[in-house]
Amino acid sequence: MKTVLFVDDEILIQRAVQRVFAEEEDICLLIASDGDEALDIIRTKEVWVVVTDNQMPGLGGIELLERVRHISPATVRIMMTAHADLKTAIDAINRSEAFRFVTKPWDNDDLRSVVRQGVERYGLIKTLSRGEQGAIRSIAQTIELKDPYTRGHCDRVAEYASALARRYGIPEEGIVHITYGSWLHDCGKIGVPESVLNSPERLGQADLEIVCRHPLWGAEVARQAGLSPMVVNIILYHHEKYDGSGYPAGLKGEEIPIEARIVAIADVFDALYSDRPYRKAYAFDRVVEIMDEMTETSFDPRLMELFQPVAEEVRANA
Repeated sequence: MKTVLFVDDEILIQRAVQRVFAEEEDICLLIASDGDEALDIIRTKEVWVVVTDNQMPGLGGIELLERVRHISPATVRIMMTAHADLKTAIDAINRSEAFRFVTKPWDNDDLRSVVRQGVERYGLIKTLSRGEQGAIRSIAQTIELKDPYTRGHCDRVAEYASALARRYGIPEEGIVHITYGSWLHDCGKIGVPESVLNSPERLGQADLEIVCRHPLWGAEVARQAGLSPMVVNIILYHHEKYDGSGYPAGLKGEEIPIEARIVAIADVFDALYSDRPYRKAYAFDRVVEIMDEMTETSFDPRLMELFQPVAEEVRANA
């Protein structure tokens, strides 16, 4: 059972939460009135998601989530507060690595959505921890269901990245990690609303910031699941650019791990050569032209030379 723990000292809030989740049959909802009671539950039960108020007698919400992080690192931590000041939000993120920040009064649909995202995240960590090839590929396919335009994208990126990695001379053991990282490179999108992923219009600043956090979310999931450093690097750095203008860290040139530089090329190639919600796929010659223009700003020039025959093989087999 997917166990979700809510922590709040106010009876009316507890009852309101119970009403919100009354029809969620696959979720076991637990209620704690303070931080100490919540910690007792965390120590004895497998809690998938904990949602806590910040202002409570005794142990405050940020300190509670910080302790939960040490006791049960995989438990997804969500802060809820009526005082949505910037300092509280920053403390919640920095000290407890909170997954989300919810303000009171909440919107019932939004609250259910946030908790569902937390449940999905925990399930992702749990599945990936098994380290099985089938499970990892299945997770990638599940994430693709959030965006019908990317169906098959992860498999194609893995195919192109593996071919490029072999031409570069990566040993077969590394090719396995590059395959896994390619499958999972967008796993952080499990925390991005589908309305944002599938938007046919140019995203606003707030939505762009959400999208730009997906490598951080995904890399944290991979770390918690115990996946290899190469897989983590691919997830975290596949949006970095060779000139340092990428995200999330602004790495430049060979500061970007080679596996991430390889997958970045494969990722963009498939994105240009496939339909997207905001445009149709480009013709092959136009894809090559665009990627040539991006070389040295976005891509490692040496890797782009090695990728040319890979791209030609893709066209030949289309």
